[in-house]
Amino acid sequence: MWYTILIISPAVFMSLKPAVPDLIDRMSRLEHFSMLSPTDLAAIIAIGRVGQADEGQRFFGEGEPCAGLYVLLSGRVHLHKVGPEGREHIMTVLNPVTMFNEVAVLDGGVNPATAMAAQKSAFWRADREDFLALIGRYPAVGLGMLPILARRNRELVTRFEDLSFRTVRARTAKLLLELSHFGQRPIDRHAHSVNTLAAQICTAPEAVSRSITFFKVNGYILSSRSKIAVREPARLAELAHIEPCESCPD
Repeated sequence: MWYTILIISPAVFMSLKPAVPDLIDRMSRLEHFSMLSPTDLAAIIAIGRVGQADEGQRFFGEGEPCAGLYVLLSGRVHLHKVGPEGREHIMTVLNPVTMFNEVAVLDGGVNPATAMAAQKSAFWRADREDFLALIGRYPAVGLGMLPILARRNRELVTRFEDLSFRTVRARTAKLLLELSHFGQRPIDRHAHSVNTLAAQICTAPEAVSRSITFFKVNGYILSSRSKIAVREPARLAELAHIEPCESCPD
């Protein structure tokens, strides 16, 4: 369900800030917008709309005409592709505050993936034409997108390496390290079910279950219905063929 912020001037929008007390603050956390003033951010926000999506609701589909630019303000979103056999493969899990669907907006092509709300989410959206006009007015926004797109390209290369050179057990170990911040926090099994974990590393849920059982039997993790706690991150790093520092939090 959409609701419109109001098509008004930035000055008037700023005067209404108490009604949306943290929207400008949230948008300023994006690397794209971090150097802009609150007034400039208000002008940017005013070209789009804010909406909410329930868990399981689709934002847009792979191969469909460009759906515009999105910023996830709260909640969680999965970007996924569907293989020939109909199995969903999660490309990435988005957490706030993150911009997505930039590729389709920049090249005018179809959406490269399907976006689905993994939990109730709030977001901001702008049409492609409005955002391109925005880049013309604020060149820093376009320049700010370059290192982000380059980093995501590197992440895709790393993902290709994982699928090509790591076993399912190694990929599962690496994913558990990433989700637990190298053992510093438990993994919520409701948010990260076996099916979701399997979709993130492009394998069957049964294969992930076998890996988790192996880690549990060997004492590398503690696993219950509600959470997974990594006890031996160094052992998982060894199984994943990575250096421990690769999985440390930023």
